[in-house]
Amino acid sequence: MQPSTRDREIFEHAPIMTAIAKLALPTIAGQIILVIYNMADTFFIGLTGSDAKLTAVTVCLPAFMILSAIANLFGVGGAGETARSLGSGNRQRAGEACAFSFWGCAALTLFYVGIVLAWRHPLLRLMGAGAPDVHRYATVYLAVTVGIGGLGTAMSMVTAHLFRAEGRSLDASIGIVLGSLLNIALDPLFMFVLLPPGKEVLGAAMATALSNWISLLILMILQFRTRKNTVLSFRSSVRSDTELVRGVLSTGFPAFLMTLLENVSYACLDRLMMANGTAAQAGLGVAKKINMLAHASVRGLTQGVLPLIAYNYAAENARRTKQVIRGTVLIAITIGGGCMIACLTLSRPLVGFFLQPGVSRDVGARFLRILTVGAPFSALAYTVISFFQAVERPRKSFLLAILRKGILDIPMMFLFRLFAPLTGIVAATPAADILCCLTSLVLVMAYSRKHFPKENRA
Repeated sequence: MQPSTRDREIFEHAPIMTAIAKLALPTIAGQIILVIYNMADTFFIGLTGSDAKLTAVTVCLPAFMILSAIANLFGVGGAGETARSLGSGNRQRAGEACAFSFWGCAALTLFYVGIVLAWRHPLLRLMGAGAPDVHRYATVYLAVTVGIGGLGTAMSMVTAHLFRAEGRSLDASIGIVLGSLLNIALDPLFMFVLLPPGKEVLGAAMATALSNWISLLILMILQFRTRKNTVLSFRSSVRSDTELVRGVLSTGFPAFLMTLLENVSYACLDRLMMANGTAAQAGLGVAKKINMLAHASVRGLTQGVLPLIAYNYAAENARRTKQVIRGTVLIAITIGGGCMIACLTLSRPLVGFFLQPGVSRDVGARFLRILTVGAPFSALAYTVISFFQAVERPRKSFLLAILRKGILDIPMMFLFRLFAPLTGIVAATPAADILCCLTSLVLVMAYSRKHFPKENRA
């Protein structure tokens, strides 16, 4: 089955900035809405004035976001393999890559949910839920968002990734955005109307789980309605095609690892911050969520553009591939730099929107100013990582992924806190972003000199 004329126009002939906009704007919007609904949980729980409840939701975030890592493994990998198959004209292989990614994500998610439910108490203590009140609230939040809503969350994400593989970014974002908006609407309904006082954390968790299942339902309806006009199929079978499986997993693994290590890093950050008290943990949690806006925007950009790069790479259109990556870098740095300036100048009012006056608000503003310094550097690193995923260079994207989160930042947390016990832990994050950015520049320039001859450069 051939892709639509419109989609071929986007991938092959549309002006670069037009193609990037059509593929990435819906994805960016979807990622921003995801952050906003996550912030909505923080805002409504913040209205209770309880640092323990706010901290409970914060410490659960890494375990919840590992669902995103699983979705990235099969979603980014499946989207890359599907787009490369379309670029080389192999429509059947594109459908098989989609099916493997969809059901592979379902199987791994169910396994992860089982592990979380079985080991939730030691897991929460490891992530920083040490205080009795924090641990009690976090247990409830984790059981509902991951235990009940986990499969819906991961499957909606992987389906959205697969839609983007053939240029259906708008369809992908419709399901994600509508689900997120529903979550924002359900939060106050569950927290302050349907459930009794004191059950606000349960209400926020129920709103999140239900909205993610509805998001998946919307995406499945969109797939059913367009099934005759798409190469994607969730019913195709992979006939022992180890090359296809290897292509999906090798492309998606750096995205999986980057998200996984990002959340391991956040859990380590929360764990170390626990020594400074619940107020410091609450301030850090709010600062991290505000800082996520820049990361989510750039992540949306790179996820939207990845199929465009993969398609033209497979079609051996080196000139257009180079133009796409240049345009994406420009946009990514602009987004990261703009968010950094906004957070530096408006740190106190931004944090004050979620936290009542006090120690948590003061330290939260300080943490936000430190974290946001890394925004433009991580934006460039994200773009280069996505580029290497698209052009089947998993070793390079793997190296950058573990440099950005894991190898550099966690050791630096322990080192920096020797000199500044409170702020040093936080400063490790932007320091790692800067070092990863420099490494990504070296790798991408070396790749460009080798694979984009001078006469083909834009």
